[in-house]
Amino acid sequence: MAFATETDLRYPIGKFERPESLTDSLRRAFIQQIEEAPAKMRAAVAGLIDQQLDTPYRPGGWTVRQLVHHVPDSHMNAFTRFKLALTEEIPTIKPYLEALWAELADAKSPIAPSLDLLDALHKRWVVLLNSLAPADWQREYLHPEHNRKMSLDHPRPLFLARPPPRRTHHRTARTQFLALVSECS
Repeated sequence: MAFATETDLRYPIGKFERPESLTDSLRRAFIQQIEEAPAKMRAAVAGLIDQQLDTPYRPGGWTVRQLVHHVPDSHMNAFTRFKLALTEEIPTIKPYLEALWAELADAKSPIAPSLDLLDALHKRWVVLLNSLAPADWQREYLHPEHNRKMSLDHPRPLFLARPPPRRTHHRTARTQFLALVSECS
C-alpha cells in the first residue's frame, strides 16, 4: 500500500481532507474554483507540443493529454450526479472506470475539444450550483462503490473541496500542472 508523502506526485497539494462542515463561504469558494478551472487548464497546457502532451505527468501515470481529457469526463459525471440527486429520490449513481476511459481513442486525440467541453460544462455547472437553495445541498444519492448515501453538501462531489495550492514564483511548469490537475480532479 502506498502512502502519500510530501514527495508523492499523486498528491501534489496533499491528499483530500474533508472539512468539518461546508459553510456558505466554502461553497462559494468551491463554486468559484469550478468557474475558474477551465481557464487555468487552458493556461497550463497553452503552447505544449504533442511530445509534451504525450509525456506522463508522473512516473507510471497518465499523460498530460489523458489528464486534460479526464477532467471533463470526471466533471460531466459529477454534473450528472448533481442533476440526478436534484431530480430523483436518492438515485444510485453509475461509477465509471476512469482508467479504462483514459485508454479509449478520444483520450489520445487533440485536446481542444475537451478544453471547449470543460468551458461549456463549467458554465452550466456554475449556473446550477449558484441556483441551489440550502435544502438542495442536502439532497442525496447512493454511491455503490462506497455503499453509502452522499449528500450534495459532501465536498467530494464538488471535487475542489480543498484550499488552492500555495502559489510561488519558483514552482516549475510540471508542478504547476500537477497542482492544477489536483485542483480539477
